[in-house]
Order: sequence, then structure tokens, then C-alpha cells
Amino acid sequence: MPPAKNSGDFLLVHFSFVTLVFKLKQGLVHKNDISFVLHFTTKQMYSKLLVGFFLGIFLWSCKNEDKTSPASTEPEITEKQEPAKAEEINGGLLLPDGFGAIVVTDGIGPSRHLAIRDNGDIYVKLRTETGRNGNMALRDTTGDGRADIFESWGDYPNDGNFGTEMRIHNGYFYFSSEQVIYRQKLTPGELLPEGSPEIILTDQYPKRWHNAKCLAFDTKGNMYVTFSAPTNACEDQNSQPGNVKGLSPCPLREELGSIWKFDENKLGQFQADGELFATGIRSVVGIAWNSEDDKLYAVQHGRDYLHNHAPHFYSKWEQAVLPSEEFMKIEKGDDFGWPFTYYDHFKNKKMLAPEYGGDGKKEAKEYKKPLMGFPAHWAPNDLLFYRGNQFPERYKKGAFIAFHGSTNRAPYSQAGYIVAFIPFENGKPKGEWEVFADGFTGIDTLKIVQDAKYRPMGLAEGPDGSLYISESKKGKIWRVNYGEDPSKFKETQLVEMEKRKSKPYLKTPDEKVDDLTLQ
Repeated sequence: MPPAKNSGDFLLVHFSFVTLVFKLKQGLVHKNDISFVLHFTTKQMYSKLLVGFFLGIFLWSCKNEDKTSPASTEPEITEKQEPAKAEEINGGLLLPDGFGAIVVTDGIGPSRHLAIRDNGDIYVKLRTETGRNGNMALRDTTGDGRADIFESWGDYPNDGNFGTEMRIHNGYFYFSSEQVIYRQKLTPGELLPEGSPEIILTDQYPKRWHNAKCLAFDTKGNMYVTFSAPTNACEDQNSQPGNVKGLSPCPLREELGSIWKFDENKLGQFQADGELFATGIRSVVGIAWNSEDDKLYAVQHGRDYLHNHAPHFYSKWEQAVLPSEEFMKIEKGDDFGWPFTYYDHFKNKKMLAPEYGGDGKKEAKEYKKPLMGFPAHWAPNDLLFYRGNQFPERYKKGAFIAFHGSTNRAPYSQAGYIVAFIPFENGKPKGEWEVFADGFTGIDTLKIVQDAKYRPMGLAEGPDGSLYISESKKGKIWRVNYGEDPSKFKETQLVEMEKRKSKPYLKTPDEKVDDLTLQ
């Protein structure tokens, strides 16, 4: 269905104001939030009044925000692409015994997802807000595993930092800006495609927070697209600080906080041309079709600010360790409960959100649960089911997840910043998540997100079964290989990686001992 009109638009604008104020107070405002409100309100009957109201709130919030609080969502600075260096073992990564890594490039600039062609060429979606040519192509002509040709491409307008996706599917590149999904036909024998991109889907909503358009394809010609929600819990703008309420019904659930299905070959589509596939899903950047069971899977970013919204029910420690990031198997008609619920991975239960009457104890049993929960705020930004033959047998059909890392776990160390692996057996996760690739942070304790040297972002499988990992700050890319006889792999080779879970950026913090304000 198309975006709401008139009264629905008015609610959405008001709703956006309160969201913006909350972000300003937390030091997390982004200019996309501002442009969303201004762009939307100026088209409405009461635009001048609303814009004036917005500016007043903006100035008041800026005056009262904590000037020492870092804006963790500042756009990452583009750095000049660098040739790969060979000095560091495994390019600085820490991997299970038997695995090694080659640095494909030390940096092509801030990047998002990547895809690998069957000849080994690499294609990356750059994180850039303006200009054109928002994609990068890399090729290794010497056979040493390191890219020596770099070509920018993609004749389309860049429209924001959340442009994310890069896929190769049925002879086409599919890639996304914030507002548009494009495709371009591969040219045999050539690094770059010929011609101009075709527009598959345009998002008619103005730009907003959590605006990444991420894609998965089934085997029947369908494309699944994420339409994430821009807020934590569909907050009511009339709420009092420390006692935030949620709108009920939530006007955003009609189009956002959901996954939609479209025809992968039909040009010029809008959201109204698609089919709502599943709802109650706050924010997804990592989504994948699992060919093993022919089902859709995704990893969800859980909400924030339990303590800020309901300090009488949640402590600052609980805000740091809750709620879970969710690994979900998604089927048609599923409702995972956003904004009314969150998932508690300590209790393994769906809990009622405090904005809707929850107190940390009340369950919400009517909504679908995830397959498993991960630690809070780790930001799972890509998901890949391994189908290759290079890695040992235990990795086949399992899932790799790139955790971009947290921005708001203060007063405790920021956390995540790894690539994890989840073994699968009989189509279900077997056991707990494992640390597969570590070493991205550069340090053990991170007071703010900017302390991290790298932030894992994208995953792709090469034609030889190697695993490619990209990071978002500099655009560094690693290629991970297994260098021993995979049939002789033993579980003891995982011991050292398991020990890494005791690091400050991976463990559950002690409420008092690990509070950085008390150190």
C-alpha cells in the first residue's frame, strides 16, 4: 500500500519530531533525521507551523544536550584507497587455527556490502552521500590475491549514507541507494557493466533513519526488501521524559518495520506494487535466502534506551545488555512484535516493551520468537550462509554474521566488532555463536565507537569457497582461506577463539566492576 496521506502524514511528522528530540538528547542525531522531517512537513498543510515548531525543538535540544557525548553516528571520513600491505599476519585478523587471511585492499573509502563474481572480481557499495558512481569494482591481475585495479562505477545519484546493498543475481548486479534499488546487467569478460542502471524499486517515503534497502532473492523470481522503522518504539510525542509511551496503533507499521516481496524483474515498482511478507521487524541490514531449506532469514537490530524511556523499570546496566539482537527465520505472515515487544536473550522470552505497559517482567507470547538472540547493540549488518567446499565440514550450511559494533553501551565498553559463526544441523542453529574473525577493534576497551580501528560490515563467498569480509570505516577488505586439510579439522582448533569471549568488547559486563565511569 502507498505511504499514508493527510492525517497519517501529520502523525508521522509529529512522531518524527519526538524521535529527533530523543536522538538529540543522546547525541545521536543525524542530518538524515532533519531532512526527513523538513522534507515531509513542507509538503503538508501546516508546514510553516510544523517547521517552526521543529526549529524550536532543535535549538532547545542543542542547548541542553551533553556537549561531551560523542555523536557516534557521524559519517565516516572517506580515505584514499590504499594498496594492500603484507606486513601484518592475516592482515591483523585473529582466526581459528588453520585459517588465514589476505588483505585484498587496505582501503577504498567507507563501504557497505560487497559481492564476488564467479571470476573473482569484487564489487562494493560505497558509503557516499553525494555525486554519482557509488560503486567500486576491484580486480587482481597478478594472482597474489591483492587487488591492483580499482574502478568506480554506477551512473546513479547517491542519496545518503545508508545506501548499502550489492548483490549478483541471475546475470545482474542489484544495488541500492537509500531510496532506490537498481540493477545492471553483467557484461561478459568486462570488469564493469555497460549501459545505465535500471530502476527496479523506488521508495516514496522521504529519507529517514534505518533507511538501508537490503535484498534477498528466492528461487521463484521474487526479491525481498527491508523497509526498516526509524524509531525505537513508535514513541508518542506527548510523552514525559522518563515515562515514554508508544503510539497505539503505531502508524508506521502499515509500511515500515517490515519486509516486502517484489518481482525481481519488473521495472519501475513502488512499495504499493509489492506484497507485505512479514511485519514487526524493527531494523534489518543483514538478510539472506537459505537454499538449504528454501527460506528467508535475517538478523535484526534490537531497540535502544530501555532505561532512558523507563528508568523506574530498567537500570543503565540493563539498558546496556538488553535487548537482544535477533536471528530470525521469516515466513509469510510472521509478526515479530515491533514496537510492542523486545527479545530478552537471558530469559529466552519475548517481553512487553515498557512503552506499551511492560515492566521487564511481562511476556508477550503472541508474537514469533527468533531462532536465537545475540548480545545487545552489536549491530548485525550482514548474514551469509556458507555453501562452499573449502572450509571444514562443520562450516557448511552454517551462518556467518558481521557485527558492525555498538554505539551506545555507555557507561560500559562498546561491544561487538567481530564476525561470528553459527553452526547449523538439520536446518536449525546448533549450539552457541562462535567468534570466527576478531582483531577489528585494535584495543580491548572502547569508550566510544570511534575507538574501533575497523567495523566489520559485509560478507561474501568467493568462487573457491573463500570468505570475503569488508569493513565500513576505511573500506578494507580481507579474503579468508582455510590452508590445511579440511577433513582433519578438530574442535580443539576453536579453543583460542572461544577464550576471546572474555574480552571487554565481547563479554557481558559486570554492573559495577566494568562501569567505565567508576574506573
